[in-house]
Amino acid sequence: MSENNEILSVGQAAKYLGITVHTLQDWDRKNKFKAHRNLVNNRRFYYKSELDGLLGKTEAHNPKRKIIAYARVSSAGQKDDLKDQMDYLRQFINARGVIADEYIGEIGSGLNYKRPKLLKLIKEVDQNKIACIYVTYQDRFIRFGFDFFKKFCEWHDCKIIVLNHQDTSPDKELVNDLISIIHVFSCRLYGLRRYKNKIKNDLNLKR
Repeated sequence: MSENNEILSVGQAAKYLGITVHTLQDWDRKNKFKAHRNLVNNRRFYYKSELDGLLGKTEAHNPKRKIIAYARVSSAGQKDDLKDQMDYLRQFINARGVIADEYIGEIGSGLNYKRPKLLKLIKEVDQNKIACIYVTYQDRFIRFGFDFFKKFCEWHDCKIIVLNHQDTSPDKELVNDLISIIHVFSCRLYGLRRYKNKIKNDLNLKR
């Protein structure tokens, strides 16, 4: 068996990826990154080649497909937070011997699906130009609908690796996004009530 097909235990795999055993087990339970099972004792194990794929090492040698680090904040006043995300991504990626081709930082709401840099990135995924996308937390990529975008990337042989660094996901952003959603639905309900009253008045006039 070649070194690249080396079998690693959960503890060895977690150390190789630079994450905790709990995180790796959680990925398995949530089908984010499935482990193999020993037929004798049912214990989890991993192939080193698959871990290299998760880290983007295989794709890093392919100049046709890029490795991207993506970070986002909601407002210009969070530029320090954006820098912290970038620094964390750079540290994580470089520590694993992976060279990112591009670091993308964007300012815009997680509810905005028309962010220019996000649309450009998705277009490049669709064109099979991207091998791997690193984000610190899944809502840095998109607030809702992340599972769809993850599946879309998988269809194009592109991985989204979420580092689950919760400190890069400010609670204030979530509150503001929820307020925006409530405001939109409130306006729609108000509009529906006005429309309903108008119909009612029109019917009364015709009687």
